[in-house]
Amino acid sequence: MQYKFILAALVASPLVAAHGKVSVVTGDAGGNGTALGIQGAVVPGAGSNSKTEVDTTVFGSTKVATDGLGRTTGNGKNTVADATAAMAASGSTLPQVSASNGTLTGTVHIVTTDGAGPYSAIVDSTGTGAFSTGTKATVTTQVPGKNGNISPNGTVRRLLARMGLMKRAANVNKDFPIAVSIPAGTTCSGTVGGQSGVCLVKIANSNPAGPFGGVVAIQMAGAAAGNTTTAAKKFKA
Repeated sequence: MQYKFILAALVASPLVAAHGKVSVVTGDAGGNGTALGIQGAVVPGAGSNSKTEVDTTVFGSTKVATDGLGRTTGNGKNTVADATAAMAASGSTLPQVSASNGTLTGTVHIVTTDGAGPYSAIVDSTGTGAFSTGTKATVTTQVPGKNGNISPNGTVRRLLARMGLMKRAANVNKDFPIAVSIPAGTTCSGTVGGQSGVCLVKIANSNPAGPFGGVVAIQMAGAAAGNTTTAAKKFKA
């Protein structure tokens, strides 16, 4: 009887909700930033999920080439206007990426066990969140994980896994490097946070519990404001 009660409670409770967030990014030509919605040191690295997950972006589809900027539990739906707060936290110069062989490097903070890699990236040259027509970027330094999952101790509760159930994801609180190669010939036409000539880059895993990641604003180093995107290889969802 007690076993049945525990099983019923597990079925009734929320399933895995996990988080990984893009906490900082830097362009190969200078500048730095954070993902939209990041609250920085205001949010603890370790602790209960309700306290550590509040500024992690959750997207509506596991397909990275999907429109929208995602949302956080702390601030709701992300908007382009949130770039102003991101710049206030990280500096007035957005990440500057070289037009040829340019890279965006940064840190993915895995908050809980289902916020892991692998991650994908896509560039929206309009700076509006139109990722469905974006251009695929190559992740050259990948975040560890399998299907968006990682275990803090390298183990899984086997009984729950066999039953197809998992408790709410455990806190991980670890940083992992990520690097993204921005397609050569990319130009940017968006206006974000008072800056012109801006692209948005979506970096996300494909875990169906989320997916999780973030959207960051970048500029192409030395590019004139108001450019439009030169065609690069389009992402196929």
